[in-house]
Formats: sequence, C-alpha cells, structure tokens
Amino acid sequence: MWNRRHAIQALGASAAFGPFGAALQPAQAQFRVEISGIGATQLPITLLRFRDEANIPQPISPIIRADLERSGLFKFVDSAQTIDEAGSPAFEELRGKGADSLVAGSVTRLVDGRFDVRYKLWDVVKGADLGGQSLAVPAVDLRLAAHRIADAIYERLTGEKGVFATRIAYVTKGAGRYTLRIADADGEGGQVALVSPEPIISPAWSPNGRELAYVSFETRKPVVWVQDMSSGTRRQVANFKGSNSAPAWSPDGQTLAVTLSREGGSQIYLIARDGGGNPRRVTQSQAIDTEPVFTADGRTLYFVSDRGGSPQVYRQSLAGGSAERVTFSGSYNISPALSPDGKTMAFVQRVGGGAFKVMTMDLASGAQQSISDTEDDESPSFSPNGRFVIYASRSRGQEVLMTSTLDGKIKTRLLTSGLDIREPVWGPFGR
Repeated sequence: MWNRRHAIQALGASAAFGPFGAALQPAQAQFRVEISGIGATQLPITLLRFRDEANIPQPISPIIRADLERSGLFKFVDSAQTIDEAGSPAFEELRGKGADSLVAGSVTRLVDGRFDVRYKLWDVVKGADLGGQSLAVPAVDLRLAAHRIADAIYERLTGEKGVFATRIAYVTKGAGRYTLRIADADGEGGQVALVSPEPIISPAWSPNGRELAYVSFETRKPVVWVQDMSSGTRRQVANFKGSNSAPAWSPDGQTLAVTLSREGGSQIYLIARDGGGNPRRVTQSQAIDTEPVFTADGRTLYFVSDRGGSPQVYRQSLAGGSAERVTFSGSYNISPALSPDGKTMAFVQRVGGGAFKVMTMDLASGAQQSISDTEDDESPSFSPNGRFVIYASRSRGQEVLMTSTLDGKIKTRLLTSGLDIREPVWGPFGR
C-alpha cells in the first residue's frame, strides 16, 4: 500500500501465465555477494578443504566458509594440514597461528548415488573433539548439507542458532514479467514459485515454512493467495470486493491478517488460513490502515496508518481498545517488522530530503538507529534468529538485496544481474 515502487499498480494487462499450481522450478543463480564490516569480536577458525570434494558437483567447504564469513563473527586462519574428520590435527601448528577451532571433513559417493558428507569440529586451544555429523544427501542437496554444517558450527561456537539453511522469498521484475522466487539465505539455490505479467507483491512465509501467502494481480485486481511450497498447489484466501492486500500470518499459522477495502476504506481484518468464514475487522478508522504484523504471542498487531496525517506505525491489541502510536521521529514511517524475541522493530523511515532508510527501534526504550548505508530501502524482514535484517535497496545503480546486523556494523550486499528486485522476506527455521 505504501510501498513506494509499486503502491497499487494499474490493472489491464494480459492474464497471468504459469507455472501456476506447479512445484518450484530451478532458476539460474542471481547473486554475487559482497561483505562489509566486521564484528566487534571474531572467532579465529581454520577450515580445511573436505577430502574428495573436488570430485563432486558442489564443493562443501567454500559454502561453509562463505556462510560463516557473512556472519562477521569468524576470522579464518589458513593451514597446510590435509586431514579429514577421522584424522589427528597438529594442534601446535594451529595454536601457533592463533586458531581457536578447526573444521575438517570428507565427501564420499554412496552406491545409491547419494553423497555421505562428514565433518568434525575441534577446540584447538584445549585439543578437544567437539563432535561432528554425517549427512547422506542427494546431489541436489549438497548445498543444503553445507549450510546445515555451517549452522551446526555457528551454534556450537556462538551459542545461538544459525540461519544459513533457511530460505528467503522475494519478487523480481524483468522482461515484462513478475517472478516470485525462493532462494537459500545466501541468495543461491534459486527456484521459481510463480511467474506473471501482472504484479506479485507482499510475500509472507507461514510459521512452519511450508506455505507462502502473497498478493497477485493476475485476475486484474489484488487477491491474496496461499501457495504450498512443496507441491505448488495454491488457493485464494481473500478475494473480496475492492482491494485485498498485505497478508501476515499469526504465530500459530491458523489466521491471516489482511488489508481489505470491502467496506470502502482500507482496514485490517482477520481471516482463516483457508479463507473460510467471515472476516473479523480489527481496525476502525477513516484512514488507510495496512501492513499488519503479529507480535510473537499473537495478541497484538503492529500496522501502518495515516490517521494522524502521515504514515506512522501503530499497535493495537486484538482484544480491543484504541490503537497506540509507536513511531514519532519523522513524518513518514512504514513497513514494520518485529524481531522474533519481540524486543526490536525494523521499519523504513523517510530521512531528510527524501532518502528512505531501514531503521531499528528498541521497543522498550523507543531508541532508534539507522542500519543502512543506502538511501532507497524497502521491506525489512528479520532472520529467524533475530540477528540479521534483510531488505531491498539500490546501490551503485543496481537493485540489490542487503542484509545487516541489528547494529548496522556488518552488511552483506547480494548483487543481482540487472533485475528489478523487491520485497524480500526471510523464512523460518525448520527447513
């Protein structure tokens, strides 16, 4: 609704075309990655090349290294050692180079065509075995196996869950078509979920990661759909008179908050995940209320409204009562996203003469800061561990996806191949 690049687009182009109802289709790689900034503390780690990974379709260790580098929390220490997970590390050499931990592994092709991917992690300082894992995967899942190993290493050494094996969804526009894409958190392993000559906007992951809600204009009006990510089966859940937009899932996955104009103005309603029953109206104003997002307990909605004369973020209990204004700095604040722990809100603020920047706000104190070094930002979304925010922007004349830590110190720029890119949303754990 307030998305600056495609607020609500004029209808009238041709009907939508496939792959409606189809399972995810492979897509060519769309990104290369640039990382800027480092963490205040970096863990020195040695990652050896996995034995025999040069003979498989997808080498493992480069993906693990890239994942850990993007977190900004690791510093890599090179070594000439060539052991695998069953070997005996030369700890003294590693200690002399300043390494605190070591990862080594191997990849073996099994008789059924799958690959056995193994790794082990050691504490170099103590000379201790920290454990490992064996993953038997088909060739198509070698990249996922590498992400899962990176997650396990990250969690063992930092104490928090990694997000490298999670997925993102986003929309691209190019060659007269809109494409809803699914990719690994690093932007690789891309798949196409939907293609249309009409706009696709507002993708939203279900809490279990099995479905995506989104808005499609394929019937010449905005309609909310939900699509199963494994089968491609999809269903209309909001196709009322007027506009149907801005879907957001409740934490239990049974309800969607949507913006409907069925009674004249754009207001927020709750509907069942299957679209059945009568919508329940939540907001009661003469203004435009949109972009809802649930709190983690499912009891409150944050949303955007211009009821005060300009777009600002508000919150309202689903039990009733009046809406409470949340943002007060600046005359234009939109696109709220809440961290998984409910302590931080990310949003887009118009700054100065027209720059649009992703901000974060501590909801307890109201303190806010910019985490962006770009000026055309939109659609922030939190990683499921709450450490990173992904958003769309423009940088060096290109459409890009960016990730940033909550303090803005570590940024990753996913550079695209010339497509107009928008509305990223980070999927949940549990893939």
